[in-house]
Amino acid sequence: MAGLFLAVAVVGFKKNLWLVVAALAGHGVFDFFHHLFIENPGVPMWWPGFCLGFDVLASGVLAALLMRRSGFARTLTSTN
Repeated sequence: MAGLFLAVAVVGFKKNLWLVVAALAGHGVFDFFHHLFIENPGVPMWWPGFCLGFDVLASGVLAALLMRRSGFARTLTSTN
């Protein structure tokens, strides 16, 4: 699974940063279900929730920056 996220990140940084947003959000979703697939007694109980929160926040911030850079908000409010 880590290889998949790594591959998407590399392609995203080279081709389209929206792939990085999707991968971060996807990793956050994976963190939510992580305990159903992988049992890892060395991970603190709070870690999956922290990682989920960080991934979702980071993907949201990156998405906001990408929308701001592309003028997304201006295209929504313009009345052409």
